[in-house]
Amino acid sequence: MRTKVEQRRASIDKLLDAALHLFVSKGYSSTNLDRIAGVAGLSKGAVYFYFGSKESVLIEVLKKVQIVVLDGAIEVVDSAGPSYTDKLVAFLHNAANLGITHRDEVLLLIIMSLEFREREGEVRDCIDKIYQRLQTMIERLIRAGQKAGEFRSDVPARELAALVIANHDGTFLEWYRRSGSLKAADLVRALRAVVVGGLHDSESKLPASRPPARSAGKR
Repeated sequence: MRTKVEQRRASIDKLLDAALHLFVSKGYSSTNLDRIAGVAGLSKGAVYFYFGSKESVLIEVLKKVQIVVLDGAIEVVDSAGPSYTDKLVAFLHNAANLGITHRDEVLLLIIMSLEFREREGEVRDCIDKIYQRLQTMIERLIRAGQKAGEFRSDVPARELAALVIANHDGTFLEWYRRSGSLKAADLVRALRAVVVGGLHDSESKLPASRPPARSAGKR
């Protein structure tokens, strides 16, 4: 038999999984606690007991998203190399793998960043912190690549990092909208070519980076 702690954890996980699916498929405004409880197979009282409000549910989901999307990306980039181009390619391919393994988590972050852009509060602050950490990581990577002579230096690292994120988010949304007519592998190759080609210093003698090998767990 499950202990009370295990039952509590299982109920919370069910509610968070249900909320993630609904926030992505229906939007935050169109999702209520009744619907979250129904999809999770629990009572509305359970949602109130564990979270207290719909906003608190979203914040908890975003915390899980941060672990999967951001912390995972930082780990992948830190372990990639030896060149900064290799690290950038590793970031792009990790994002592509997330599209297969954790599609809704990535979509939630992008969609909520738009839905809460004009709303002040804890949710927007949480989203802003995630994107700021992502911006900082990529900006540092690009700045180091510029210093090493790999990446172009005629555009500031801050703006280049913003364009990398914009390409990442935009490509993901386009694949989601047109998944029936766009092959993910082809789209990733195109994204890699555009981003890496756009960042490379025209005088760099470095060969184009090869895509990292995919682990067995990410097939």
